[in-house]
Amino acid sequence: MFYLTESNDIKNTIEKLTQADLLWIDTEVADYNTRKPRLSLIQLLAESEDLVGDNVYILDVLEHDNIIHFFIEKVMLNPDIEKVFHNAKYDIKFLGKNQAKNITCTWEIAKKLPYYILPVSNCKLKTLAEKLTNFQNIDKEVQGSDWGQRPLTKKQLEYAKMDSVYLAQVHLALLELIQKNNSEPATDNLDELSHRYQELLHEWKLLDSEISHILERIKLAMQAQNISETSTFKLSSVERITQKVNFAELATIVQNKEIDLDFPITLTQKLQKDFGNIINELSLNTESSSSWKLTFKGFPNMTEQD
Repeated sequence: MFYLTESNDIKNTIEKLTQADLLWIDTEVADYNTRKPRLSLIQLLAESEDLVGDNVYILDVLEHDNIIHFFIEKVMLNPDIEKVFHNAKYDIKFLGKNQAKNITCTWEIAKKLPYYILPVSNCKLKTLAEKLTNFQNIDKEVQGSDWGQRPLTKKQLEYAKMDSVYLAQVHLALLELIQKNNSEPATDNLDELSHRYQELLHEWKLLDSEISHILERIKLAMQAQNISETSTFKLSSVERITQKVNFAELATIVQNKEIDLDFPITLTQKLQKDFGNIINELSLNTESSSSWKLTFKGFPNMTEQD
């Protein structure tokens, strides 16, 4: 780990890192829960083989706006450097905002993966690292600590260092996961996919029916036992009020009161049928859209008795 506090050292390091094709970047923010958060640290790693943080650069930029601007200009606005963050939207608020180029977000990547490929309860960096890498029992105790204090504690610097390492390994693992599960529609085997669908459909029906039955039993049991909340479920009543009005009455009121309701309404199929030929007298704004619908026709070579 290289913890840099001097402006010249930081600028020289930034210049050096502009030669990298890929950087894994994290930040720590002071006063993050106030209206005036301040960027405290920028952590960078360019070596994917580093699993202990020996090659992580920690740039201390607290109250050094000129250094932050230098970093933004040299790194964040450089389209030739891929910058990987976790929850990038937060970090780039302090690092170039919408002007930042070539940004990759591991949180966004993970969020788009189907649950069966990445079965995690959330997409936090700690969760992904413990699921996808060999890092376990990651300590996040100092995450919400005071990043505006100086000097920083040894534990804070260790935490800051390792977050870049976790980020790099999570990013690589996600790319491997995508590559492994990537398919080309033009060459996908439809017979294999259909067979797998049939297998899953049977399992899903069993699970879905059991889940629905269990939920109904829980609801009835909580009602019968007058229990509104358990450690797992909360039972509450929901009252919905729907107000309807006769269309002819509404039209009369609008006309008499001279209410301006100059906005388009969607003509449902029923309204179109009720209007009949009158619809031809209306100035219609027609919007057309198309989509593909996949219909399950049933299992081949199977009868009801099967």
